Amino acid sequence: MGVVAGIIYHFIGGFASGSFYIPFKKVRGWAWESYWIVGGLFSWLFVPFIAALLTVPKFMTIIQQTDGTTIFWTYLLGVLWGIGGLTFGLAMRYLGLSLGMSVTLGFTSAFGSLVPPIYRDFFAPNSGETLTHMLSTTGGLVVLCGALVCIVGIFICGKAGMLKEKELSDDQKKDSIQEFNISKGLLVATISGILSACFNFGIEAGKPMAQAAVENGSNPLFQNNVIFVVVLWGGLTTNAIWCIILNTRNRTFGDYTRAQAPLARNYVFSALAGTTWFMQFFFYGMGESKLGNGASSWILHMAFIILVSSVWGLFLREWKGVGKKTFNTILAGVFTIMLSVLIVGYGNSLVD
Repeated sequence: MGVVAGIIYHFIGGFASGSFYIPFKKVRGWAWESYWIVGGLFSWLFVPFIAALLTVPKFMTIIQQTDGTTIFWTYLLGVLWGIGGLTFGLAMRYLGLSLGMSVTLGFTSAFGSLVPPIYRDFFAPNSGETLTHMLSTTGGLVVLCGALVCIVGIFICGKAGMLKEKELSDDQKKDSIQEFNISKGLLVATISGILSACFNFGIEAGKPMAQAAVENGSNPLFQNNVIFVVVLWGGLTTNAIWCIILNTRNRTFGDYTRAQAPLARNYVFSALAGTTWFMQFFFYGMGESKLGNGASSWILHMAFIILVSSVWGLFLREWKGVGKKTFNTILAGVFTIMLSVLIVGYGNSLVD
């Protein structure tokens, strides 16, 4: 039952992540940086704090008593993930949900599984699976094979985007995705996918805090909530700095009080998007605690997000007007990425 519950939790988390950008589409009269940081305050500060407050007794005391090295790495990886999260928003902006999620999370899936063992090769060779060991084991080779399949899937999705770029007029492309731009989108999606994998590593780096939470009487189901607080401080730092720069450069500070914009509506939908985004990791933490395998949990989480976002992309008619060849190409790309995450997940089960 634990495995089944873990899968269900991961599906709920994947649904939240695959759906969080929908409320942003209801925001009117605000620049991207304005609604992104308002949603981000809920994603990375308010809701994680409330979640930890309700589920982890004395979580701030745990953070304060954790050694500086653990806090440093957890926060720093959050900062790096924050860059990935920032460019993730841009990927959705330029590519839409189905293509943007598929390319970005394809990279995240692969690197989320490969970064930890590579790190251990250089810094902590006796603390878990290393890349050197992966190359000499069946499970490790399966993981690497899955990563290669993932790259193929990303290439296919990119091909679908290029076919869409050629087939549709500017008006048709902007009918479903107002700022569709395949070259910018693929660039930021690649950066986002690689750096977003740092969140998984940040969770691993912060494990001493989760262990302290359990020892302090927390329900193991919610032990990761204290880690999320520190990781997301890093993410908030990166995104807040960049959005303030854009507010200054674009002179959009007035968005937050401009009478011409539907302020109440914009704040509500931005807050809803941010809250929905955080719920992915709230349920991810629950699923990971049930499965007891961080790498496989990460892959399962990515698979559900890709699946849900692809369905949303079809529902929102992001591929409206494209030819059969283009439509079949994006389906093939999504299927290949889904296959890759299953391969990596299977390989991780063999490694563990």
